[in-house]
Amino acid sequence: MKQVKCALTIAGTDPSGGAGIHADLKTFQELKTYGMSVITSVVAQNTTGVQAVHHIPIDMIEKQLDSVINDMPIHAFKTGMITHIDMMQVIKKKIESLNVPYVMDPVMVAASGDPLIAKESQQYLRDELLPLTYVVTPNIPEAEVITGISIQTEDDMKQAAKLIVNIYGAHAALVKGGHYSGDATDFLYDGEQIHRLTTKRIDTKNSHGTGCTLSAAITVYLAQGESLINAVIKAKDYITQAIRYSFDLGSGSGPTNHWAPRMNEVTQIESKND
Repeated sequence: MKQVKCALTIAGTDPSGGAGIHADLKTFQELKTYGMSVITSVVAQNTTGVQAVHHIPIDMIEKQLDSVINDMPIHAFKTGMITHIDMMQVIKKKIESLNVPYVMDPVMVAASGDPLIAKESQQYLRDELLPLTYVVTPNIPEAEVITGISIQTEDDMKQAAKLIVNIYGAHAALVKGGHYSGDATDFLYDGEQIHRLTTKRIDTKNSHGTGCTLSAAITVYLAQGESLINAVIKAKDYITQAIRYSFDLGSGSGPTNHWAPRMNEVTQIESKND
């Protein structure tokens, strides 16, 4: 019998179902991977924003991690919302020995531009967790926080991806261009090549949970044994379809469609040696 692939997400909740743990588990399920979760924060949020946050006690986060790690196979895992250094410390302690791909969605900055975690926590995430990652998936504001540079052009995006790998120790970095104009262009740097990944931008306000869903899809494909570049391309195709067939639900930015049909591959790729 073929072995079931298993993926773990460590993140916060979204009771409206579009982001966080909820988006991750939907993505795992749709892409035929057994999903598991460790909750860091219970978040009251919906398509209009975040209304309140309750952080799970550290000993409970640790017990959740132990429950999964001591009993279940883990073929890849991701982190999302981790707000405090003490959360990061216990997560680091538990994941260092897993020896499977770690995908970090560095949830640092809200869509409004407001910081979601304190500066000390940002520094700990960059200095202690980032070097453990197989790939990190910052959007432009998050890449600016990590690198300290202003990102205004595609060359700046490429520079940021290289800094995240060469200076801050990630194995690979995918700098996402959702905040940039024109086509939806992301840059993946794997330490050797810069890969320019482009799809047509979809004109919709319904993009709630896109970062969570993309990083969850990358986690799935890595768990299934895909190479990094193939995992990113397949995940980008998946999120593109999820945005194209997104739901006009709620009074804000509606959620993506996690059961969007897997139609034609849409990502164009151009790779160059560093």
